[in-house]
Amino acid sequence: MSIYAAYGSNMHPEQMVQRCPHSPMSGTGWLRGWRLTFSGEDIGWEGALATVVEDPDSSVFVVLYDVPEDDEARLDRWEGTELDINRKIRVRVETQEGAVLAWLYVMDAYEGGLPSARYIGVMADAAEIAGAPADYVRDLRTRNSRNVGPGNGITD
Repeated sequence: MSIYAAYGSNMHPEQMVQRCPHSPMSGTGWLRGWRLTFSGEDIGWEGALATVVEDPDSSVFVVLYDVPEDDEARLDRWEGTELDINRKIRVRVETQEGAVLAWLYVMDAYEGGLPSARYIGVMADAAEIAGAPADYVRDLRTRNSRNVGPGNGITD
């Protein structure tokens, strides 16, 4: 079993149960030296999608999941690794128990674009559920986003 570090909407436990039913949450931590940003507006969920980029002055809150091979393959398909939308990298995550090696997805697209307000809301709710600090959740909730009108929603 490998450890997956979720920083976007996959932080939300209900979403992960749908996508990876055999992958329990195993904790939380911080991805030090990385910054949360958005890209892929042309392929995204009503707008740009979350990704991370290296930045020595930043940190990203992550939710860790123990993911067996079958769920990992399912999540790879969902995240578009076969289509080269995302690629997987290994990173070190700081937890209260010490550093752990995990994998995560990074968008293979230029940084930029606005995410939808709904996507930001899912991410902020997920971070709050997982116990992220209040200022981190507030920063998510106050990020620039775009409103999407009726009829443009996802069917998930």
